[in-house]
Amino acid sequence: MTITRSIRTPIMHRAVEVNGLVFIGGTIADDTSVSMGAQTENILGKIAGYLKEAGTDASRIVAATIFVTDLSHKKEMDAAWTAFFGDDLPARATVGVADLGGGAMIEVVVTAAKG
Repeated sequence: MTITRSIRTPIMHRAVEVNGLVFIGGTIADDTSVSMGAQTENILGKIAGYLKEAGTDASRIVAATIFVTDLSHKKEMDAAWTAFFGDDLPARATVGVADLGGGAMIEVVVTAAKG
Protein backbone atom coordinates (compact mmCIF):
# COMPACT_ATOMS: atom_id res chain seq x y z
CA MET A 1 0.00 0.00 0.00
CA THR A 2 1.39 3.36 -1.05
CA ILE A 3 0.43 6.49 0.84
CA THR A 4 0.93 9.83 -0.92
CA ARG A 5 0.79 13.04 1.12
CA SER A 6 0.50 16.48 -0.49
CA ILE A 7 -0.32 20.12 0.18
CA ARG A 8 1.68 20.43 3.39
CA THR A 9 0.72 22.89 6.10
CA PRO A 10 2.67 23.42 9.33
CA ILE A 11 0.54 20.81 11.15
CA MET A 12 -0.73 18.38 8.48
CA HIS A 13 -1.03 17.47 4.84
CA ARG A 14 -4.25 18.74 3.25
CA ALA A 15 -4.51 15.70 0.98
CA VAL A 16 -3.57 12.09 1.65
CA GLU A 17 -4.05 9.43 -1.01
CA VAL A 18 -4.25 5.70 -0.36
CA ASN A 19 -5.81 2.84 -2.34
CA GLY A 20 -7.46 5.11 -4.91
CA LEU A 21 -9.03 7.44 -2.34
CA VAL A 22 -8.07 11.04 -1.58
CA PHE A 23 -8.77 12.30 1.93
CA ILE A 24 -8.98 16.08 2.34
CA GLY A 25 -8.55 17.26 5.91
CA GLY A 26 -10.77 19.80 7.63
CA THR A 27 -11.09 22.97 5.57
CA ILE A 28 -12.43 26.32 6.75
CA ALA A 29 -13.13 29.54 4.83
CA ASP A 30 -10.48 32.16 4.18
CA ASP A 31 -12.85 34.88 5.42
CA THR A 32 -14.77 33.76 8.49
CA SER A 33 -16.62 37.07 8.88
CA VAL A 34 -19.07 36.28 6.06
CA SER A 35 -22.29 34.23 6.12
CA MET A 36 -22.35 30.45 6.40
CA GLY A 37 -23.43 30.24 2.75
CA ALA A 38 -20.45 32.34 1.64
CA GLN A 39 -18.11 30.34 3.87
CA THR A 40 -19.45 27.12 2.34
CA GLU A 41 -18.87 28.41 -1.21
CA ASN A 42 -15.29 29.40 -0.34
CA ILE A 43 -14.56 26.06 1.31
CA LEU A 44 -15.91 24.04 -1.61
CA GLY A 45 -13.80 26.09 -4.02
CA LYS A 46 -10.71 25.42 -1.92
CA ILE A 47 -11.49 21.71 -1.74
CA ALA A 48 -11.95 21.60 -5.53
CA GLY A 49 -8.46 23.10 -5.86
CA TYR A 50 -6.94 20.60 -3.43
CA LEU A 51 -8.54 17.72 -5.31
CA LYS A 52 -7.28 19.02 -8.64
CA GLU A 53 -3.77 19.20 -7.22
CA ALA A 54 -4.19 15.60 -6.01
CA GLY A 55 -5.21 14.46 -9.50
CA THR A 56 -8.99 14.19 -9.16
CA ASP A 57 -11.96 16.55 -8.95
CA ALA A 58 -15.01 17.44 -6.88
CA SER A 59 -17.32 15.25 -8.96
CA ARG A 60 -15.47 12.29 -7.42
CA ILE A 61 -16.29 13.24 -3.80
CA VAL A 62 -17.99 10.22 -2.24
CA ALA A 63 -18.41 11.33 1.37
CA ALA A 64 -18.26 14.48 3.48
CA THR A 65 -18.44 15.37 7.14
CA ILE A 66 -19.48 18.93 7.91
CA PHE A 67 -19.02 20.58 11.28
CA VAL A 68 -21.14 23.68 11.96
CA THR A 69 -21.32 25.97 14.96
CA ASP A 70 -24.91 27.12 14.43
CA LEU A 71 -27.42 24.72 12.90
CA SER A 72 -29.94 27.55 12.49
CA HIS A 73 -27.86 28.62 9.42
CA LYS A 74 -27.93 25.13 7.88
CA LYS A 75 -30.31 26.18 5.07
CA GLU A 76 -27.65 28.63 3.78
CA MET A 77 -25.07 25.86 3.84
CA ASP A 78 -27.43 23.42 2.12
CA ALA A 79 -28.17 25.96 -0.66
CA ALA A 80 -24.47 26.52 -1.37
CA TRP A 81 -23.83 22.77 -1.14
CA THR A 82 -26.53 21.80 -3.65
CA ALA A 83 -25.55 24.65 -6.01
CA PHE A 84 -21.98 23.28 -6.03
CA PHE A 85 -22.79 19.58 -6.41
CA GLY A 86 -26.05 19.66 -8.41
CA ASP A 87 -27.46 16.14 -8.62
CA ASP A 88 -24.11 14.44 -7.84
CA LEU A 89 -24.45 14.78 -4.07
CA PRO A 90 -22.01 12.78 -1.95
CA ALA A 91 -22.95 10.94 1.23
CA ARG A 92 -22.86 13.47 4.06
CA ALA A 93 -23.05 13.93 7.80
CA THR A 94 -23.60 17.31 9.43
CA VAL A 95 -22.48 17.69 13.05
CA GLY A 96 -23.20 20.60 15.37
CA VAL A 97 -20.17 21.72 17.41
CA ALA A 98 -19.55 24.44 19.97
CA ASP A 99 -16.52 26.10 18.32
CA LEU A 100 -14.23 25.67 15.31
CA GLY A 101 -11.76 28.42 16.18
CA GLY A 102 -10.96 31.59 14.28
CA GLY A 103 -14.60 32.58 13.95
CA ALA A 104 -15.33 29.79 11.46
CA MET A 105 -18.96 28.73 11.25
CA ILE A 106 -18.26 25.62 9.16
CA GLU A 107 -15.49 23.09 8.52
CA VAL A 108 -15.66 20.42 5.81
CA VAL A 109 -13.82 17.09 5.50
CA VAL A 110 -14.17 15.05 2.29
CA THR A 111 -13.13 11.75 0.75
CA ALA A 112 -12.92 11.47 -3.03
CA ALA A 113 -12.22 8.64 -5.44
CA LYS A 114 -9.30 8.98 -7.78
CA GLY A 115 -9.24 7.85 -11.36
